[in-house]
Amino acid sequence: MNGDKDPQTYAIIGAAMELHRELGGGFLEAVYQDALAVEFLARKIPFERERLCPVRYKGGLLPSHYVADFVCFGEIIVELKVLKALSTADDAQVLNYLKCTGFHRAILLNFGSPSLQTKRFVLGSEKVETPHSPVF
Repeated sequence: MNGDKDPQTYAIIGAAMELHRELGGGFLEAVYQDALAVEFLARKIPFERERLCPVRYKGGLLPSHYVADFVCFGEIIVELKVLKALSTADDAQVLNYLKCTGFHRAILLNFGSPSLQTKRFVLGSEKVETPHSPVF
């Protein structure tokens, strides 16, 4: 998939790639969150930070909820990790965010490996992309 088909998610991934080029690895997740917010502002990517994702059960809201690191463009979940490698548990977390919000797209970013890891999720099409080096 190229950026022409989904320019919003590719803009987000581009911001994350620039961040990884500048900072590299080794920082805490909070540092990457702060820096990504700066990068989003510089690129005029609209975002909301630490968005609450309520969980519904049988028509009601549960007291438990998720907190997404970012919601960009009002409809794309962006979740950050700083791990040696992503796991199926990380995928499940992002899929739960999508279910709770009703959104259809998400990006999982891992700043803990030598090169930036990205996973793009599109709910409804059961599509998950894991590009090693996205092309813009």
